[in-house]
Amino acid sequence: MECSAGINTVLRGSSRLEGPGRDREIRSFHRFSHTSQDSTETLADLTAIKDPYSYSSAVGQGGGTPFASYGEGRITGVRVWETNNNNYYYYYNNNAYISGFQLRYGNTWTPVFGHEVGEKQEMELFNDEAIVEVSGKYNPADHICYLVLTTNMGRTLSAGLPNQVSFNFYPANMGNELRLLSGRFNGAGITSIGAHWGLLNMEGAGNSTLETALETVTPIF
Repeated sequence: MECSAGINTVLRGSSRLEGPGRDREIRSFHRFSHTSQDSTETLADLTAIKDPYSYSSAVGQGGGTPFASYGEGRITGVRVWETNNNNYYYYYNNNAYISGFQLRYGNTWTPVFGHEVGEKQEMELFNDEAIVEVSGKYNPADHICYLVLTTNMGRTLSAGLPNQVSFNFYPANMGNELRLLSGRFNGAGITSIGAHWGLLNMEGAGNSTLETALETVTPIF
């Protein structure tokens, strides 16, 4: 099948979501324009080019208000608030969850998504450091219970308690990093979360991915 000059082609990239009892592939789509000087170039040749964007589908109950972080430049800082309802038995109960979080792009902090309630965990990233994995635990009927952000330098920020169902997000393509987080929150905390990955300076990074992110948040039923 020949590809004529100037056609628009949809390529597919993938990321994998892992957790107990599941192993499913998430597909993401990216549109680009291609001009060919060789009329014999095939679509199969074009699909060898990797998609610079991938989405790790949101996990969690998904009730409440949708959010999507946004900003220009690399993520340079993270704040996460964790809540538990019994401080004395903090390490023995299961009622702990992520109440809110905030990202910094360059020198500018986003709004707080969720609530500034409970204990705050904070990490500032070094130059050339990027978040390359988002993992944790969630209660399918309630909130995100545990959140871990891991960088390409092996450093981590963790908040909450490791109870309930596991999830593990990472980019489909080597060299990509976390560009934004999306999901939903209610009056208590974060009810769902998903991750969007890409290149730092690619087309579609930063604010221009906000519309795409809002389209992927878990709907309210």
